[in-house]
Amino acid sequence: MSAPVPAPSAPSVAGGWADWIELTKPGITALICLVAVGGFFLADPAEIRWLPLGLVVGTGALASAGSAMLNHYLERERDRRMHRTRERPLAAERIASGPAALAVGLALVALGVGAAAAVLNLLTAVSILLGALTYVVVYTVWLKPRSSWNIVIGGFAGSAPALAGGAAATGHWSAGVLALALLVFLWTPPHFWSLALLLKDDYARAGLPMLPRMDDVGYSGRVVVVSAALLVPSAALVGLLGPVAWPAAVALVALGCAFTLVAAPLWRGTERPRARRAFLFSGPYLLGVVAVLVANAALIRAGVPTGF
Repeated sequence: MSAPVPAPSAPSVAGGWADWIELTKPGITALICLVAVGGFFLADPAEIRWLPLGLVVGTGALASAGSAMLNHYLERERDRRMHRTRERPLAAERIASGPAALAVGLALVALGVGAAAAVLNLLTAVSILLGALTYVVVYTVWLKPRSSWNIVIGGFAGSAPALAGGAAATGHWSAGVLALALLVFLWTPPHFWSLALLLKDDYARAGLPMLPRMDDVGYSGRVVVVSAALLVPSAALVGLLGPVAWPAAVALVALGCAFTLVAAPLWRGTERPRARRAFLFSGPYLLGVVAVLVANAALIRAGVPTGF
């Protein structure tokens, strides 16, 4: 006789540590922290103070991780309807206690915002809180299931870390930091819409209006190209309004031009390889912007002239 097949194990209420880490969306949280670093270095490139820099990264990471958990909790039913997300820990019930994830998420956001107010300043805490509220309430709860404008308005969640980094460095939002926040705001639509072009059938199956026009993907592809092109003048604005050495200003504009060139084929058609190239370039583009701003601090301290 053959040995009996063991019955499948029931989902764990607590879940494994890897599942809890996945709930924090580590990739997005890391990107949020890097944007805060960019805002910090842009606000005060003449003097790098490592303690406040570490504190804004740490408190921002806590709030970002908590916001990601809340997003997982609120979207667990929708996630089950999409191939891309149905294996997430709450959607797949590898963590069976949704309320536990909700409680931990709320606690992490409160801890991040509260710690920023206590060890940095109130404006940094407000910036972090605005990012969390935009992502969880405005984007996830209100706009995502209702409007194709969801990622446009929800894009402020990605801009808030730049504001938090600037506030941690100087205690206020400078013109250059506001310009950087605008650049990140304009980066969000081409980043997510190129992904939505790749996954348009998946989003349609879940009933989510994730494109400018679900019934006309050609129009949506052209909107991605226009959105990417807007990064060129926004990069120039950062160079004009912030303390940015001229080589860094040129590099920021060049990065925007490169993103536009990569996205440009979507004007003629939205085939998957074209959408994939635009999406895969969008993340390194933002990393490049942060790297330029970090390098800019060294250029400023070396006495390289600012502006174009």
